[in-house]
Amino acid sequence: MATTVRPRRSVLYMPGSNGRAHEKAQALAVDGIIFDLEAATAPDAKESGRATVCETVRTRDYGLREKIVRVNGLNTPWGYEDLVQASRSGADAILIPKVESGDILLQTQKIMEASGAPESVEIWAMIETPKAILSVEEIAGTTSRLGCFVTGTSDLVNDLHAQHTRDRLPVLASLSMCLLAARAYDLAIVDGVHIDLGDEEGYLRSCRQGAELGFDGKTLIHPKQVAAANEAFAPSVKDIEWSRKIMVAFDEALAQKKSVLTVDGKLIEDLHFAGAKRTLKLAEAIEKLKA
Repeated sequence: MATTVRPRRSVLYMPGSNGRAHEKAQALAVDGIIFDLEAATAPDAKESGRATVCETVRTRDYGLREKIVRVNGLNTPWGYEDLVQASRSGADAILIPKVESGDILLQTQKIMEASGAPESVEIWAMIETPKAILSVEEIAGTTSRLGCFVTGTSDLVNDLHAQHTRDRLPVLASLSMCLLAARAYDLAIVDGVHIDLGDEEGYLRSCRQGAELGFDGKTLIHPKQVAAANEAFAPSVKDIEWSRKIMVAFDEALAQKKSVLTVDGKLIEDLHFAGAKRTLKLAEAIEKLKA
């Protein structure tokens, strides 16, 4: 699916079996919630967690926040039924773990369609293994139902036998490949989690780096991480003012049939106009979320 300008600054993982946490999440200033039936749900709670998540997504009001269900893999005892029930739950998207080829997305799509998933329900793909990184372009172009990449940097670092460092050099090449594929196929993309909750400085640095690289937002593991992600991945006041200047100048240039446009002494081209338009749409969407 072609991406709309929708805020995905903060996307919080929520344990699937924790109904009380689901209730508290209704008051959080997050852009999206991943109800996790995979890593955050124990094997003996998989089925009850599935029922809890589907009931939560179906009945609780989360406003304009995106509701995403991360299912178990189809190669597990729970994955098929997770996918069937999530397709009927009213979720905005279904997140598939450890996607390593386009085939799994095509299989996912067939099950979703057979289960009655509305066309608006997106597939999100976890990109979290070396094989996934090497196949990321193929994955990105598999189906129009695919809406977003979620980078799983914790698993990736482990599989690379690398280390978690503040500058994230061990995974920068992989992140860049994911970003290139996402933008080439008009997908959204959110950055991986920062697992050290005690390292606030490192977390802030990771948010800034993700925004500089071009990510739409960041996946989170704790509510206390929300505010920093929302700030880092939102247009600044300066960005918004500059974008407004460009829009006004473009309108004036069209009216006067000017072929060369400058704003504050800087040459402005179509690409700047497109960027300004997107910035203002994102800022507007963020304001709607706050309402």
